[in-house]
Amino acid sequence: MKFAGRIWRLLVGIKDGLVLVFMLGFFGLLFAVLTARPSPAQVRGGALVLNLDGYVVEERQRIDPFQAFLTQQAPIAEYQARDLIRAIDAAASDDRITAVVLDLDSFLGGGQVHLTAIGDALDRVRAAKKPVLAFATAYANDSVLLASHASEIWLDPMGGAMVAGPGGTRLYYKSLLDRLNVDAKVYRVGTYKSAVEPYLADQMSDAARENYEALYGALWGEWQADVEKARPQARITAIANRPAEWVASAGGDIARAALAGGLVDKLGSRDDFDARVAKIVGADEWSNRPDTPVTTDLDSWLEHIGEPSGGAEIGVITIAGEIVDGDAGPGTAGGQRIADLLDDALGQNLHGLVVRVDSPGGSVLASEQIRRAILRHKAAGTPVAVSMANVAASGGYWVSTPADRIFAEPDTVTGSIGIFAVIPVFDRAAKSIGINTDGVRTTPLSGQPDILGGFTPETDQVIQAGVENGYRKFLSRVASSRNMTVAQVDRIAQGRVWDGGAARQIGLVDQYGDIDEALAWTAQKAGLEQGSWHPLYLGSSETTYETILRQLLVDDSQVEARRDVAGLVSARQRALGAQLGADLERLMGSAGMQAYCLECPATGAKTATIQQTWWKGLAILLGAAN
Repeated sequence: MKFAGRIWRLLVGIKDGLVLVFMLGFFGLLFAVLTARPSPAQVRGGALVLNLDGYVVEERQRIDPFQAFLTQQAPIAEYQARDLIRAIDAAASDDRITAVVLDLDSFLGGGQVHLTAIGDALDRVRAAKKPVLAFATAYANDSVLLASHASEIWLDPMGGAMVAGPGGTRLYYKSLLDRLNVDAKVYRVGTYKSAVEPYLADQMSDAARENYEALYGALWGEWQADVEKARPQARITAIANRPAEWVASAGGDIARAALAGGLVDKLGSRDDFDARVAKIVGADEWSNRPDTPVTTDLDSWLEHIGEPSGGAEIGVITIAGEIVDGDAGPGTAGGQRIADLLDDALGQNLHGLVVRVDSPGGSVLASEQIRRAILRHKAAGTPVAVSMANVAASGGYWVSTPADRIFAEPDTVTGSIGIFAVIPVFDRAAKSIGINTDGVRTTPLSGQPDILGGFTPETDQVIQAGVENGYRKFLSRVASSRNMTVAQVDRIAQGRVWDGGAARQIGLVDQYGDIDEALAWTAQKAGLEQGSWHPLYLGSSETTYETILRQLLVDDSQVEARRDVAGLVSARQRALGAQLGADLERLMGSAGMQAYCLECPATGAKTATIQQTWWKGLAILLGAAN
């Protein structure tokens, strides 16, 4: 037995040793993976390939692996506009990159300001005598805008192109709420503050319709002007206004219609396109496939060129997405998170601060929290500029009020100066199923707000007074910032949304300009000479862990699935479900007073994505039928 015991202990020892070796090897491998970075050695020259299999954003959202596991849905790829512009500009001046390729086959879109800025960068590549080539199976609004800046646009003959323009419909719930005996208690200020209209009516109000028509008309005009300037041969007016006639003129072949209409230059397969690129930049000797071009991918190129550095630092704080209370973000503007970033930067010896806003607003309290944090920089003598991207409206304008100067683009959406609150009350619904309430109150506000027993008149008056007081504070902040009287601001406020051009005329914006111009102005105010400073994006760096997660979890299979007709219908259904969910959350959520712009065009993977996939799917369907 002693001998057997010794043998057993020996075997256990061997087992423990093997487990220890295995664990050391596992954690060593895990450390190597988590500390891995794209190697600059992967930069091989040739064509810089921008495979935009997702959507363009101001700030990428943080990936939550647990949410991805629970939902069994991988996040869709996001590309920061500033990264794309930096990569394209570097390619224009680097002799190793001889062409830029836009792979828009799975592109989901982005904001108009972002796409215009990327288009301008592509123009600089062409000005450097380098070709820009684009390929897709189908083109829709956003991909047409981006591809129009290419020197050659290729289209798969099984696909097509559509120009739908901005606009569409949304859901209204008044009749449904009446049928369910649910009352939506709405408190608002502003004739044009239509974020709560879906709960009060079954159709758009005249004031909201007037605002929408002016806003979308201006954005549509800017879109057409950009495309027509970049691609004069495109017959945009005929294609957009007489689509049936345009398609019929090509015998129903939408791909040939796109070619005849000047939207594309060549019809060809992916292999044909690759062969064309290889002819320009050279064939890849490492590939077993013939006519494979030499390429450099975006991640490797960005790693190679690095971030701007050297000299004095001008801080850039990004306020992107809905403004909410707490630590949410990036990609969502958590008030506490952004305020903490700003406060931490007070000790970083910043020579200036640029506030980059791409937000339709949200929580009033969070917006004010961010505004106060910006004011602390002003109190320290730091010059502050605001750079507006696609949207800087409602709460997005609230956080802009401390600026010494506001920069925007003609197709920026801003304004929407107004406040609302919405609370559902179920007293009628409760009574209809036999639930009654009774009790004793010591004051008119005892037990209030009571969503089952109903609100007292005093409760309604107190909440409405709070909303009106918030609106007056909003007006006073804007008036102080823009050197206007409160009455003057009120005339251009009332929740009305303005395009960047109109906003500049009425004084809500100081001048046209992108973020580079805002940075240059801030540097000049700080007394810095050109070339002696660089921007420092606060809190924007991803950890190695997040980089690996993004590489492992982001999957374009969802995007690919939307390119056929079945996926198209599924995407449409998911879109309606998403809108229902967002409206229900807005109704049921206890988010307090909101300065939020519902009228503002969605950026990222929201409404724009649905319209893109719908028209892309239709184009593919019509092309395949021929």
